[in-house]
Amino acid sequence: MTSDQQNYLNNLKLYFESYAPISEKSWKLIENLTHFQTIKKGEIVLENGEICRNLYFIAKGILRTFITDEQGNFYNKNLFFENKLACSKVSSILQTPSSFTIEALEDCILITLDYKKYTQLINENDDLKTFYIAYLEKNWIIEKEQREIALVMQNATERYLSFLEKHPTIADRVPLLHIASHLGITPTQLSRIRKNLEKVL
Repeated sequence: MTSDQQNYLNNLKLYFESYAPISEKSWKLIENLTHFQTIKKGEIVLENGEICRNLYFIAKGILRTFITDEQGNFYNKNLFFENKLACSKVSSILQTPSSFTIEALEDCILITLDYKKYTQLINENDDLKTFYIAYLEKNWIIEKEQREIALVMQNATERYLSFLEKHPTIADRVPLLHIASHLGITPTQLSRIRKNLEKVL
């Protein structure tokens, strides 16, 4: 294992422990499930209609999950950054075809975990169960609700500024059309917002 890979695994461990304390025994069980995967920019990690059998920890790079309509228009459901977990959650839980596609927006290094074995470990270890509950609450209840509220209560400029606050370098890494889609606006609207902000600043 390279020193970079060891650092990436350490980051995964820190990610788990940011939600709940994990015993060394439980961490070793998780670590034994991990595999490194290198993905090029533009490559598909999960195709729409495929069953999601893996969980992906983004050691380096950015992934997007998106839905495409019958006219070929896409909607970015989520952007996932370094040191975050990504997957098609419903597909993984139900073992049914995913409704969306996962694509690399940059060259990525991913740590993959077999989802079935991962959930088995969670069911068998109380500390991992505690982690999992805290993870679901934060990412799939609290943050999801906050984003839904922001779409209704904040205007497009406020949503963009909030997004920039969390990800200051995002405009240098991700094409504006993907940022616009993530914010629920058109690329033209986003360009206008950026121009207006430049005048103010």
